Amino acid sequence: MYINQGRPTGWIEVICGPMFSGKTEELIRRLRLAQIAKQKVEIFKPSVDNRYSSEHIASHNDQRFTCTPVTEASKILELIGDHTRVVGIDEAQFFDKTIVTVCQKLANRGLRVIAAGLDQDYLGAPFGPMPELLAVAESILKLKAICMVCGGLAGRSQRLTRETSQVVVGASERYEARCRACFDPDMGASAEQPLFSPEPASSKK
Repeated sequence: MYINQGRPTGWIEVICGPMFSGKTEELIRRLRLAQIAKQKVEIFKPSVDNRYSSEHIASHNDQRFTCTPVTEASKILELIGDHTRVVGIDEAQFFDKTIVTVCQKLANRGLRVIAAGLDQDYLGAPFGPMPELLAVAESILKLKAICMVCGGLAGRSQRLTRETSQVVVGASERYEARCRACFDPDMGASAEQPLFSPEPASSKK
């Protein structure tokens, strides 16, 4: 946790890492500590992330925290309450680069901003606004998961399907954690049959 010893100011904390590394769990832990300290907390996430709940941030082990889903980062500035001291943002990689400006403005107002997100996409490339957000943050925690192939430390998210869009929301049915040696960004495209094929919308009843 970042502790400021100088002039009173806000700051930005970023929690990053691959899928299944505990990013949302760590975000929830910090937010709950702030609540115990009787600080007013508000939490936001992109509305595209509706895997577990549309009104909560939720970890893969089902820890939950009530949040406000927003369609774009700029909405956060409109919705922040006057007495809010801590702002949590989950799945920050799904926002556009406006999220960096939003976090900067909130910190400049004196608020503590805690953002969590994937630092790399399914190809192992920097994900969306995360590089810029990491650059302006006062505090960074990069978590590791466990490689599903060899059991080593994993820093990448292996996509198990043939989908090629950068943003494909999913959990263990679409992704698993991999280390550098076991990570294969071309696996989905080269496989004769994907490990998982999303059901076409037209076939759903």
